[in-house]
Amino acid sequence: MSDTSNTSNAGNPGNIANTNRVGSESAGWGELLSGGNALRAVALTGGVALHAINVHIVTTILPSVVRDIGGLAYYAWNITLFVAASIFGSTLTSKLLDVLGPRRSYLLALAVFSAGSILCATAQDMFWMLGGRSVQGIGGGLLAALSYALIRIVFEQRLWSRAVSLVSGMWGIATLLGPAVGGVFAESGAWRLAFWCLLPVSLAQALIVITQLRGKPDSGAPAVRMPLLKIALLTVSVLLVALAGQAQDNGSKLLGVAAGLALGVLVARLDLRPGVALLPTGAYTLNSAMGKVFASLSLLMIAGMTEIFVPYFLQTLHAYSPLQAGYMTAAMAGGWSLASLFSSSSSETGADRMVRAGPVIMALSLAALALLLPGELLDGIAPTAAGVCFAIALAGVGLGIGMGWPHLVTRVMTSAKAGEENLASAGVSTVQLYAMAIGAALAGLTANAAGLSDPGGADGARMAAYCLFGLFALAPLAAIVLVRRLTVQ
Repeated sequence: MSDTSNTSNAGNPGNIANTNRVGSESAGWGELLSGGNALRAVALTGGVALHAINVHIVTTILPSVVRDIGGLAYYAWNITLFVAASIFGSTLTSKLLDVLGPRRSYLLALAVFSAGSILCATAQDMFWMLGGRSVQGIGGGLLAALSYALIRIVFEQRLWSRAVSLVSGMWGIATLLGPAVGGVFAESGAWRLAFWCLLPVSLAQALIVITQLRGKPDSGAPAVRMPLLKIALLTVSVLLVALAGQAQDNGSKLLGVAAGLALGVLVARLDLRPGVALLPTGAYTLNSAMGKVFASLSLLMIAGMTEIFVPYFLQTLHAYSPLQAGYMTAAMAGGWSLASLFSSSSSETGADRMVRAGPVIMALSLAALALLLPGELLDGIAPTAAGVCFAIALAGVGLGIGMGWPHLVTRVMTSAKAGEENLASAGVSTVQLYAMAIGAALAGLTANAAGLSDPGGADGARMAAYCLFGLFALAPLAAIVLVRRLTVQ
């Protein structure tokens, strides 16, 4: 969902919500999409489009990848490492702009992303693939963050709101194109071409950037400081949870999860001390509105990461083709986008209702998937009817996130202390990416512990589906309590 998915959309509604208000001076779409602004808009949207389409391509082709090179036990690592590396890449953005300027920063991001794509395309085993996904993640995180950061540099202020909406809309396009591209290559047995095809697109994007982006490093600007230790600890915390999924005994699994979460707590304690902060004041306590919002966003994103196994379950248990499974999974991202679009114009009272209803719908949809995906409940039901049931349940998961997401992100901005508005805005991305990475790691741990790779096959997939969706439905149930406390204040 990566609407980063979503992964998945992963945050496009939030970014829209954080747009600066420019009131009556805001320009129309015609001015943004005409003349010199048109190519500059392509320069910015192309990067986030590459990142977003790649997310959906990989989700679609992963079952074909593991059938070819093995590594089913590390299935979720493809998403975990990609998102963890994206966290690191996105945090480098301000420093790169400070040192290299807009054009060279963007070209470097494209080069790193392309290098990762080549590694993935030539992978001979799963560990090689995971290395490529990590490099891709750094480049993808840079591309996504630069696309937003450069809006203020490239366009006049009255074009900012339109530009942010355009960049965010690339996740919707990715929902349509990603499964199609990945599905076609997976069905033809040529999943490697899905990575190779990203290279000419990256080259074309580089040519546009070279001609359209200007600017040099601002030598007079103060040096950008980065909380590198905290970022490194966050990354290690994700990797420890992911490693727990590979442990053979339950004690080691629990130890890995506990160690990973303990590092996350350590980062929170370090962030409360004076210095360069990751998150704004109040983010680490449930007694504040800020803390309740961030906790709710995290729980929803963690639950949404169950989508990474949907293509595998559909292909293994229901004989779906890669293309069919990819588009079925995209229903989750579609539900998020549609709900966000229609709920964003709600009144204050309506917004509170949306925020409260979202986790309820999500929990019910995950519970429905826990019953439907194993397949036993659908015996004797026509495949078309079963497909409709899957699509409704998957769309319901995305709907549950999208209904409240714009309003929750708006609460972040309105709850921020004076002077911390930018920190709060950046904190949404940090929390979202970290929750996605932890969610992917926990999903892999749960699926493996339930038998995905041992005994494997249809029996292992069936039990993994029961456990994964059943347990992850608890996350939105916890969010129900938090958002109720938030909206009655």
